[in-house]
Amino acid sequence: MTTWTESSVMVVDDEPGIRTALRANFLRHGWRVETASGVREAIRNLQDREFDLVVTDMRMPDGSGMEVMRAARSAAPGTAVILLTAYGSVPDAVNAMRDGALDYVTKPIPFDRLQAAAAQVMQRAKQAPVETGIANGAIVGQSPLLRHALQRARAAAGTGADVLIEAESGTGKELLARFIHDASERSGKPFVAVNCAAVPETLLESELFGHGRGAFTGAVNARPGKFELANGGTLLLDEIGEMPLNLQPKLLRALQEREFERLGEGRSVRVDIRVVATTNVSLAGMVERGQFRADLYYRLNVIPLSLPALRDRRDDIPVLARHFAEQFAAQRKMGTPRLHPDFLERLQAHSWPGNVRELANFMRRVVTLSGTLEIDARCFDAEFHLASSARKAAPAPAAPAAGMPIRELERQHLENTLALTDGNRTHAAEMLGISLRTLRNKIREYGLPPRRYA
Repeated sequence: MTTWTESSVMVVDDEPGIRTALRANFLRHGWRVETASGVREAIRNLQDREFDLVVTDMRMPDGSGMEVMRAARSAAPGTAVILLTAYGSVPDAVNAMRDGALDYVTKPIPFDRLQAAAAQVMQRAKQAPVETGIANGAIVGQSPLLRHALQRARAAAGTGADVLIEAESGTGKELLARFIHDASERSGKPFVAVNCAAVPETLLESELFGHGRGAFTGAVNARPGKFELANGGTLLLDEIGEMPLNLQPKLLRALQEREFERLGEGRSVRVDIRVVATTNVSLAGMVERGQFRADLYYRLNVIPLSLPALRDRRDDIPVLARHFAEQFAAQRKMGTPRLHPDFLERLQAHSWPGNVRELANFMRRVVTLSGTLEIDARCFDAEFHLASSARKAAPAPAAPAAGMPIRELERQHLENTLALTDGNRTHAAEMLGISLRTLRNKIREYGLPPRRYA
């Protein structure tokens, strides 16, 4: 099976015009694109190569998008799937989301809406290694700090109250949110996630609350938002600190009343949901700086939870490493790697600023690139040596020339900071002292390749 190293998408639709238009738009945004005119062709393509994203029509003459989704998940469990559907079959798409699709877009297809959905589901797909750290429904690890966090989460699950999870990036906040959902009485109902930083600010209100027909240019049909899709279940508001201030009053009302209005409509919609919000920054600190509403913070912070950083649960590192090694070896149809004690010692001595996500990505590289099933200290040193050499080999940025336009200076500084963080946007935003949303807008503004940066 061939694996593309760049972000790749397969567009599946029996209408040639839609395939051509989506192909052109994805190519313009830096994707590798394959198309298929129906279910059978899509399944053949999935047998030959893996895709990061599959965008498929819901209903086609030779089958349904559900068949494509199942084939994609069978070929590569981490593949993200977005469904294209006519407005009349929205209920089918909502049911498909409960079965594993990550989002849907109604026809006619506004590409900015599809692009926002793709950015969101791709971010979740990149975090999938953390989510796969599950054994028999439990989060991997036995450290006292982790056990305490899970005990609090299990107790919170039984209350039905809203939850705020504050923890570092990469610790598994979304996984903990799913743990709470699965341990609650709502476990048989939808779990719907929305990343507040991944959706453009202009689309976020519609993403959360939906919109009526004609609410804005391109809103040909009415569309329910994430609040409605989560009715009866759990709504995850990921990176809640990125919620724009002007939208926070409407969110506050929706949380207090469990009632809201779709964008462009006057009627109220009532829902029965449980809200879990996550953040990697201190919301209390944001409140003090005037960057987050105090009343919204207190409304979200009914039950505060956290997760320990990986450096604070080092005894769990060997368990996680073995789990990821077995997982990635199975995906590549390899034998089970043997992790030598000296390799595990190196892992435990490392600080892992990116937490479990960083460890998962490191194990993927080691298992994939080492060329051996005997993983020892040399494999650890080689991987870190290569990464360090690549950073040192990068030319030092030249001093800005006098008279250089401020815009060009900012673009260079942004690109250099992203290079310094190996493309990690969260770390780059922290270094620059700006929000993740602002950083993402700057990447778009200066035309930097968006798929280069995680």
